[in-house]
Amino acid sequence: MKVTLSEKPQKVTIIEGFPGIGFVATIGIEYLTDNLKFRPIGKMWCPELAPIAIIHGKRIIQPIEILYNDKLNLVVMEALAGVSGFEWEVADSILELYKKLNAKELISIEGIGIQEEAEEPSAFYYSNDEVRGRMLQQIGCSPVKEGVILGVSGALLVKLSKDIKSSFIFAGTHSNLPDNKAAAKIIEVLDKYLNLNIDYKPLLKKAGEMEEKIRDILSQSKQAIDMKKQRDSTEYIG
Repeated sequence: MKVTLSEKPQKVTIIEGFPGIGFVATIGIEYLTDNLKFRPIGKMWCPELAPIAIIHGKRIIQPIEILYNDKLNLVVMEALAGVSGFEWEVADSILELYKKLNAKELISIEGIGIQEEAEEPSAFYYSNDEVRGRMLQQIGCSPVKEGVILGVSGALLVKLSKDIKSSFIFAGTHSNLPDNKAAAKIIEVLDKYLNLNIDYKPLLKKAGEMEEKIRDILSQSKQAIDMKKQRDSTEYIG
């Protein structure tokens, strides 16, 4: 997995969120990029990624794009491609990005499975920094005491070292379907934690619209992956 940057802002906060349970991170990242002013400064790429680009407004979104907000000194990673099978490589690239940008903190957002749907999702956290952990607890997050974390977030947890200041923010979700309520909870926590001045409530009202959009993107991505696999496995006789 290769990291390419056109700019290298320093002392940034990085937020990463890859497709996972309830697509909580995917929806949350998209809501951030739609409501705060970000510009592309790089991408992550490898040949195994689905050959798909998304046109959003006038912008072409890369499968894994790195975006920057100057005012907040905030970097987000917008991942529309699935990375199943090379989560370790993605985690290594995120840690490489952290070091290149001399980041202050890495924030990972993700859904966490719960058995029953709640009227309002709960927020949980894990942090390897006591001060940040206390801040998250003060704004209503509960510490994760036991649990199984999969995907890129799980790989990051395994690979973290003490010099990588990191916080993981989870929202409870009971479904594999796109969960706007859980994503809104993540946005609410991020707003309080980072003083983003962003309102999470419109995300609840846009639930149907965003769920359909995410489904379309994921469907197109799956089709692209299937076509690539079929092409790569075809034997030509001549």
